[in-house]
Amino acid sequence: MTYTGEVKVGGPADVHELADLMISKVAVGSMNNNAYLLRCRATDEQLLVDAAAEPQTLLNLIGDDGIASVVTTHRHGDHWGALAEVVAATGARTYAGALDAEGIPVATDVPVADGDTVRVGRVELTARHLVGHTPGSIALVYDDPHGHAHVFTGDCLFPGGVGNTHDDPEAFKSLLDDVQHKLFEQLPDETWVYPGHGNDTTLGAERPHLAEWRERGW
Repeated sequence: MTYTGEVKVGGPADVHELADLMISKVAVGSMNNNAYLLRCRATDEQLLVDAAAEPQTLLNLIGDDGIASVVTTHRHGDHWGALAEVVAATGARTYAGALDAEGIPVATDVPVADGDTVRVGRVELTARHLVGHTPGSIALVYDDPHGHAHVFTGDCLFPGGVGNTHDDPEAFKSLLDDVQHKLFEQLPDETWVYPGHGNDTTLGAERPHLAEWRERGW
């Protein structure tokens, strides 16, 4: 089956099979949050991006092999609603942006800064600190040695624009600047974007609209 990234709450996961990494995407909760299970093909170690809601759905996705770690992309409650239950059931290490950790009511074992490496088995992900949606939001970049890059953006980048900055012009400028400098200027058009809600996109699909976003202010 070809991966589309189109999932719905209560529906099955969609699986993106890469050479070294399997990415399973599922939608959970009343805010249609995306959670992503990453599995290293070489070691079968697993990492979950955003234990957002519906802990049993996430634990069913994880399966009997468990997970080594959970990364929370930012402090907003719809992205960590199932974190306590998932950690209690799996013993996973917790990762979050250093400046958002205090806003997550499950202890962060590993505070993450810009440029830090997060590993799942033999696969390396690079954290990018993106300021504006929250003070400590992070994206995770997987630079696939066999293909193009993949980036898990939380609520910082979606099809059609950056994340909500609550009508704060300075926060909007900060977020768009960070997304432009740390993602668009560093990664190619083929880069696949996995957002915190809704459908996926690519940097190439969004790149032509950067000036438009800046002009409209959201």
